Amino acid sequence: MFITLEGGEGVGKTTQQALLAERLQREGYACVSTREPGGTALGEALRELLLHGDPLTPLAELFLYAADRAEHVQKCILPALAAGQVVVCDRFTDSTLAYQGYGRGLDLQQVRQLNHLATGGLQPHLTLWLDLPPEVGLARTGLADRLEQERLEFHRRVHQGFQALAAAEPQRIVRIDAGGSPLEVAARIWSVVQPRLLAAVPRP
Repeated sequence: MFITLEGGEGVGKTTQQALLAERLQREGYACVSTREPGGTALGEALRELLLHGDPLTPLAELFLYAADRAEHVQKCILPALAAGQVVVCDRFTDSTLAYQGYGRGLDLQQVRQLNHLATGGLQPHLTLWLDLPPEVGLARTGLADRLEQERLEFHRRVHQGFQALAAAEPQRIVRIDAGGSPLEVAARIWSVVQPRLLAAVPRP
């Protein structure tokens, strides 16, 4: 089963990914935690360029994310799924649509086509959209990377993008209220993941 965590800045994806992976392992499931950008040696190098390097044009940024994803899918995600593992990924194609499509204003159809090329058509079985108002999420961050330092208007467009994506695919993308303590959010996530997991993956 392929599960992705999505959302704007400061919503707690990294924390929730760790808590979900820990819960899965306690329940007896083999689990791989990974992230985008990152997840491979190439991906980690691209992550540094994308988040901490010099400013990029929107199109160059899009292509770097696609290169990261193509390598990540082939070398990490697909092998783990083929081995029967549950893959939990911090960001995937929906982030590219929200950030580079809605946020940067790139053509959504072109972004979708590039996503499809990079993934070979791979889609998550379940996407958990951790939702907070952009102002709240940004207040939680240290504004340490290039995306976090973007203007509030950019982050509002990204948030609108996630709203639109969730409305278009309600069976795959489930909104999770990211307010409250990490354990409260983790409980909301598990209440969504557990029935999907039991339906899709034989219990260990």
